[in-house]
Amino acid sequence: MDSPFMLVAGILAIYAGLLLFVIVVLRSRKTVAIGRRRPQQQETSSSALTKLTNTAVSAITRSLQGRQLRFANADKFEQAGLKIRVGDFVLMAGAGTLVGAILGFVLGGLALGLLFAVVVPILFVVGLNTLASRRQAKFAEQLPDTLQMLSGSMRAGHSLLRAVDGAASEAESPMGEELRRVVNESRIGRDLTESLLETASRMKSEDFLWVAQAIETHREVGGNLAELLDNVNETIRERAQIARQVRALSAEGRTSGVVLVSLPIIMFFLMMLVNPYYATTFLTTVPGWIMLTVVVIMLLVGTFWLSRLIKPKY
Repeated sequence: MDSPFMLVAGILAIYAGLLLFVIVVLRSRKTVAIGRRRPQQQETSSSALTKLTNTAVSAITRSLQGRQLRFANADKFEQAGLKIRVGDFVLMAGAGTLVGAILGFVLGGLALGLLFAVVVPILFVVGLNTLASRRQAKFAEQLPDTLQMLSGSMRAGHSLLRAVDGAASEAESPMGEELRRVVNESRIGRDLTESLLETASRMKSEDFLWVAQAIETHREVGGNLAELLDNVNETIRERAQIARQVRALSAEGRTSGVVLVSLPIIMFFLMMLVNPYYATTFLTTVPGWIMLTVVVIMLLVGTFWLSRLIKPKY
C-alpha cells in the first residue's frame, strides 16, 4: 500500500462487505412474525438494510426471469433442500465475492484479490452441488426401508396413496419431504405416477425410477403390488451392496487422487506464509501468471482424468 488513502478505503470496504455478508448470509430465515409475537401490534416497517436486500433480490430475480442458470437453477436448490430463490443465491455469492476480493487485495494486492474473486463464486457453486449430492445420497440410502414400509402397509390393506402418506410421516428428511410432496400433489389432482416420476428425476435416483415404473406397470396390468415392491426392494439392496463393495475397493485410488490434486494448492499457500517473496513472483510477473495458468489447466485435466479412472461402473 503506497497511499494511506488506499489502506483506509480498503479497510472500510472490508467492513462494508462483512456487514453485507452477515445481513445476507447469516440472517436467520426462521423468524417469527411480529403479528404472532405481539398480536396487538401491526407488522412494523422493515429496516433500511432489509429493504435494500429485498430490493436487490427482487431486481436480480426480475433480470433472471425466463433464464436458466446451469450452475444454480431452481431444481438444484430443491435437490439441496434449500428454501431460497435464485436471486438470494446470486446475492450471497456476490457478497462473498466482494468480501473475498477486498480481503485478497488487502493481503496480497490486486493479483490475489482477482484470484479470490474467481475462487469464491466457484466455492459457492461447489458447496451447492455438494449439498445436493449429499441429499440425493441420503435419499438413496432411505429408499429400501421406505419400500419395506410401503409393502407392509399394502399388505395391511391400505391403499397406495395411504401407504405413501404413512411412509412420508414415518421417514426422515429428505425421503419424508419428497413423499409428502407427492401426497400433496396427488390430493390436488395430479396423477400419482407422474409425481413419483418427477421425484425420481429431481432426485436423480435410478432406483426410485424403477419403483415409479413398477407402480405404473401395476396400475396398467394389475397384480400383487406388495410383492412387486418387495422384489424391487431386493434388487435395490443387492445393487447397493455391490456399490459399497466397489466403493471400498476404489477407496485407495480416490484418496490418492485427492492428495495429488490438493498437494500443489496446499504447498502454494504454505509458500505464501513461509516465504512470501517466492509466492509474489507468481502473482506479480508475466512468467508467473503463465506458470499458474499452466498449473491450473494441468490440475483440471488431471482431476478429470483421475475421476474417470476411479469412477466405478457396474
